[in-house]
Parts: sequence; structure tokens; C-alpha cells
Amino acid sequence: MSSDPPSGYETGDDVFTRIRAMMQWTPQGRALGMDLISLADGKVRGRIPYSPQIVGDPDTGVIAGGVITTFLDQLCGMAVVLAMKPPGPVATIDLRIDYMRAAEPGRDILAEAHCYKIGRNVAFVRAVAFEDAPDSAVAHATATFMVNPAAVKRPGANLREKKR
Repeated sequence: MSSDPPSGYETGDDVFTRIRAMMQWTPQGRALGMDLISLADGKVRGRIPYSPQIVGDPDTGVIAGGVITTFLDQLCGMAVVLAMKPPGPVATIDLRIDYMRAAEPGRDILAEAHCYKIGRNVAFVRAVAFEDAPDSAVAHATATFMVNPAAVKRPGANLREKKR
């Protein structure tokens, strides 16, 4: 993965363009066809189109659980970036996913994530994956992310030893 910012991230005129560029910059995002649908009320909504390449069980046509995990993790991270002022790097600390049911074969997966609390170093997110509506969930997720506002100004600041 390149260390250069994704196309559209630095030059995007709006937050939607910047978040979409970040989502499609990752190898997983590109491979899975992840796309950003909307940003509203502090929530990020995205979609993964159904394709035979992401099926976990060829006999049933059900999407692999790892695809849903990757999607929810990425969408949760985007929700944190959206909540940060100014946006900066984030890293997953913890991700818990409760699978409620199998995804319906042949259907796209939608998901919505909301960063409901952001502190100085840690952000908290809830997300849900579904086909038609969030109240008929395929999976629920809760996640915590490391945020480092100092790294916005100094790349790698969180990796350097502090002088005493």
C-alpha cells in the first residue's frame, strides 16, 4: 500500500469525497468493491456489492463472515475520521462483531457506523450490517479506535520515543 494520500483525499472539496477516497484507497476496499453511500447525522453508510468472489460457502452463496468483518472495521474507522476535528490517522484497538444471521445470497450488504464518543486518545463506534434496514441486521459491531491528534501535525508522532 502506498504511503501517499488517496486520490481525492487532499483535494476533495467536501467531506464525502475525502471519506470515499480513503475507503477506496485500501487494498481491501478496492478488492471488495466497498463504496460510500452517504454521510448524515454523524453516520457513515456504505455498501459492498454481492459477487461470487466474496462468497464464503459456494453451496449456499452466503457472503463470507470475514468480508463483513473487514467492511464493518473499515466503516467504523471512517466514522471516527468523520468525527475528528481535524481528521487524522486512526487504528483499531478492539472490534467485536455479533453475527445475527447469514446474509441473504445474491444481495448487496449495506452498513452504517456512528462514532458516538471521541476522547483525546480513544474513539467509540457502533455499527450494523444489513440488506434492507438496520433493524433486520446481519451483524452488529462495537469498536474502539486509537486517535492521535498530534499525528495530524507530525506524521509518526505516536511512534517516536519521548525525550525525558
